[in-house]
Amino acid sequence: MIRLTALLAALVILTLGACAPSSTVTRANVDGLALEIRNLGPDVDPAEARRAAEISFSYSQQLKRDWNVTDSPIVHNAKVINGFRDYGLCNDWAQAMTRRLQQENFQTLDVHWATSPPTTFRIIHHSAAISARGDSLEDGVILDPWRQSGDLFWGEISEDDRYNWRPRLEVREELISASAGS
Repeated sequence: MIRLTALLAALVILTLGACAPSSTVTRANVDGLALEIRNLGPDVDPAEARRAAEISFSYSQQLKRDWNVTDSPIVHNAKVINGFRDYGLCNDWAQAMTRRLQQENFQTLDVHWATSPPTTFRIIHHSAAISARGDSLEDGVILDPWRQSGDLFWGEISEDDRYNWRPRLEVREELISASAGS
């Protein structure tokens, strides 16, 4: 019975692991993100937009290799939680991407740590985001490498119907207040 359970668990993991997308970063991907960032505002420097796009794609791929992400996000999370991998939870991606982009000291862009609070059907989720200098997170572009196992998902935050992105510290305070009140 134990062997059957172990076999079934292995089959589930292998099946879910097959859901991990393959990496294909093209010049069109980078160009599309660079244009999206450039269009965040009239004062966004096109060279900064290009650099942010290139870093977002290349660093996502580097982290994917460094963290040995070979499975779907949920399977990889299970590996991290159970000690088989050291990194790769969404907050690891958010922290790494945010720090890397902040190293560029952009003059016309702001880098944000975005958080989507937990809901009935979703746990909390973190990612990096970028906006025109002085604009809010909500006016920016989400840069989410966790969602596709290291292959960068990006898009306007206002158009992302999968998550309710908000500033990290705002969500943190809400969660602390809610737990203090219970």
